[in-house]
Amino acid sequence: MPKLLHTGQVIIDLVMAVEKLPQIGGDVLAQSAGFEAGGGFNVMAAAARNGLPVVYLGRHGSGRFGDLARQAMNAEGIRIGIRKPALRDTGLCVALTDASAERSFISYIGAEGEVTEEDLNSVAAEAGDYVYLSGYSLLHAGKAQALLDWTLALPATVHVVFDPGPLVQSPDSPLMQALLPRIDVWTSNSVEALRFTGAEDIAVALDRLAGHLPANVLMVVRDGPQGCWIHQAGERRHVPGFAVHAVDSNGAGDAHAGVFIAGLARGLDAPEAARRANAAAALAVTRWGPATAPGAAEVDGFIRESCGG
Repeated sequence: MPKLLHTGQVIIDLVMAVEKLPQIGGDVLAQSAGFEAGGGFNVMAAAARNGLPVVYLGRHGSGRFGDLARQAMNAEGIRIGIRKPALRDTGLCVALTDASAERSFISYIGAEGEVTEEDLNSVAAEAGDYVYLSGYSLLHAGKAQALLDWTLALPATVHVVFDPGPLVQSPDSPLMQALLPRIDVWTSNSVEALRFTGAEDIAVALDRLAGHLPANVLMVVRDGPQGCWIHQAGERRHVPGFAVHAVDSNGAGDAHAGVFIAGLARGLDAPEAARRANAAAALAVTRWGPATAPGAAEVDGFIRESCGG
């Protein structure tokens, strides 16, 4: 079976639930707080829980946060490709979720912000594998060029998945111009797609993305509770979402991406993989925390129940 090689960043989230964010200089009390593995871990956990073998091809640190990251990956059966920890510790993100279920982040990058081509070659990418690139990786001077060079050298039989994230805001940088022709699967939320393309609606964003990406690229743009849009080879389709009561949106997009890739890897067509991904994201927002993606059996049960069967 194919595997997922995730080249992004596993960090540790300090997750706090608050009624509302404080004003500048103010203070609020949190209803809960805890340390959880986050960042790229969320996508990997979602994929692994849905039957796809996963390898982490990012660095991990020496220290309490590196220990937490490795423990979390080991618990999910995620293989750690770069075996030796870096000298510095893994980074930290403060994730604040307010009463509207919206989340705000403050991140500090640690060991995961650097990588070499030698690191990336720790595990061979084989035909049919999926290589996951995060837009966050392109912002780290100690990682971006090595990751780009390694990606461009991959054989065409390896599928490159790109998630721009919220900080890659246009196709104009030299790194993006070099990467765009190699992308096989684009996955983002609607806000990211609109910002990247300068479009005012998803339809226009998909058209503009198609102009930047290879002809047969598979695009997935999430639209919150409404589900997602998929676009490939000039054909576009809306895949409806599932109605739930959301309590925490943290990690929902990651759950969607991981389950979508797992579906493609097991041979599902894009609409069916997207349907399962929508179900996984819907379940994820009903739970507190970043890595709340359900497993395959729970996704199946949720879809059956939602469809009255």
